[in-house]
Amino acid sequence: MEATVECLVERGWSGTTTTEVAERAGVSRGAQLHHFRTRGELVAAAVEHVGAESVEVLKRRAEIADKSTHAVVELIADFHASDLFTAALELWVAARTDPELREQVLELQARLGREVYGLALELLDVDDTKPGVKDAVQATLDLVRGLALANQLADDAKRRAHVVRYWARMLEEQL
Repeated sequence: MEATVECLVERGWSGTTTTEVAERAGVSRGAQLHHFRTRGELVAAAVEHVGAESVEVLKRRAEIADKSTHAVVELIADFHASDLFTAALELWVAARTDPELREQVLELQARLGREVYGLALELLDVDDTKPGVKDAVQATLDLVRGLALANQLADDAKRRAHVVRYWARMLEEQL
């Protein structure tokens, strides 16, 4: 699974072939095809696997992290600036014109989105039934995805850190 994500990050969707992934993973094409009939199935399974692992890593980091609003927003922003986001972005772009892949990506995105949203609520120690909380938390997730997107072409860490500090102050007031 990691070989597929690495390939997506390094070569993009068009360069992620089943042959390349099998080589990187050290498995035969036959063994690979036994488990995954298409490139779309292979890539979606890999991103889902690594996504689930990443959520677990995020949870472990959250256990030892500062629980201030700034620290939580920074933790979530760093999570979205990972290689997993880059791999997922490759899938999202490819899914725009591939109906089969789109269906898989939409399911994956919804599931991981719910997990990250729930974790954000937990880390921020907020109740999303209170007015404005759901929108504020969702806006935070949308913001960090946008920041991660901006980081794809050039290192945007300095600006991202500034925006995260600014947003955390605004979020603190809202919550």
